[in-house]
Amino acid sequence: MMAPVRVRFAPSPTGHLHVGGARTALFNWLTARHHGGAFVLRIEDTDRSRSTDEHIASIVEALTWLGLDWDEGPPAPGYRQTERLEIYRAHAEQLLAAGRAYYCDCAPEELDRQRQAAHQRGETFRYSGRCRDRALGAGALRLAIPPAGATVVDDLIHGPVTFEHGQLDDWILVRTDGTPTYNFCVVVDDVTMQITHVIRGNDHLSNTPKQILCYEALGYAVPAFAHVSMILGADRSRLSKRHGATSIQAFRDAGILAEAMVNYLARLGWSHGDQEIFSREELIALFDIKDVASSGAIFDATKLEWLSHEYLKTKAGAALAALVEPFLRGAGLPAPADPARLAAICDTVKERAKTLVELVERARFYFEPPAAYEAKAAQTFLTPEGARRLDLLCARLPAERAWTPAVIEQAYRTLAAELGLKLVDLAQLSRLALTGGTASPPIFDVVALLGRQEALARLRRARAAAGGAS
Repeated sequence: MMAPVRVRFAPSPTGHLHVGGARTALFNWLTARHHGGAFVLRIEDTDRSRSTDEHIASIVEALTWLGLDWDEGPPAPGYRQTERLEIYRAHAEQLLAAGRAYYCDCAPEELDRQRQAAHQRGETFRYSGRCRDRALGAGALRLAIPPAGATVVDDLIHGPVTFEHGQLDDWILVRTDGTPTYNFCVVVDDVTMQITHVIRGNDHLSNTPKQILCYEALGYAVPAFAHVSMILGADRSRLSKRHGATSIQAFRDAGILAEAMVNYLARLGWSHGDQEIFSREELIALFDIKDVASSGAIFDATKLEWLSHEYLKTKAGAALAALVEPFLRGAGLPAPADPARLAAICDTVKERAKTLVELVERARFYFEPPAAYEAKAAQTFLTPEGARRLDLLCARLPAERAWTPAVIEQAYRTLAAELGLKLVDLAQLSRLALTGGTASPPIFDVVALLGRQEALARLRRARAAAGGAS
């Protein structure tokens, strides 16, 4: 690759960034970073009825969350198609002057009638070329496609794909009202932004021969093309809302870690041996668009959650504390005033959670006392003997000057030995009293993190439930 690699991600701002678009953005970003090139963000907003600034902001937000930074693009001017109409107009005039395009005044109603007739015959509609030699001065501007021959798309993923010109028609570059069409804008944008590699979904493959012929008519070099196959649901149909969440924001709001999302998207159609978990640096070093599979990739939400769990359990508590605060607020729980305490809480529950939402639920007992006790465990532990043991704990623990896991554990061990019990007998009783259940992080960490006052209050509350106040 002699010329500097320049790739682009060009979303239409008609909704949130979905999984397929995010993977396309990632593959472009990795290609740029792997080759030390440029990643350009371009907004294709010519569909004015559906494109909104809110959707642009949403796409930018999603890309930022994924960590896919761009070298050129918004907020700089000139990267929205609605800002580039003069550039399209100049290229249209160039094609017209060179005799590579012509005006067509065929009525839309007549073209619709011909299109319906072709559909009834089971044929693909193609414009007849009626206006090619009529020397009109106005109308829709069409590209003059060579009548014979074929255009070959030498795709980096699928290999050579041949399109006979007899299967193409003289497509419209500029509509009668002067607005340029999608295919024309894309060519002009890629040319003027010096894009060397066009990496996009394979639903655009059928557009590519038209675009190549437009490049050639303008006298510009044709970029390399790579068409990424679709992402499929478990039923092997194209991934859609009926398969569950599909927007990047939905996965973010469900508590999936951004690193896990990037890792998972990279593995949808690309692999490096049997390796499953990649750092961002490894992805940049190893990724090559030519290694992407030509077949569709099946989206597996369970696998994504597994990856999120793997990233969660290795992330430092302090980093998790910063990420988890909005999820605490969403659950109606107050964040501790001391960030170090929240970090320590996260460290105790991170290995038990697949998402930040689940981490908050696993940690809920730190922020509010249990509303009830597990029924079966309560029958086992909240008995007259359990009440006696809780009395002894409530008498012993206040005497401890230091409130650390090690000191608390020693107090429990000493009392267990005096009573002739195993440590687990007191530990499980306390776990039920403090958390409402019999599964939790290490109990002495729990006691310490709850704090002396709250831990003792919960032990006394369980004592009361076991048979009267102490």
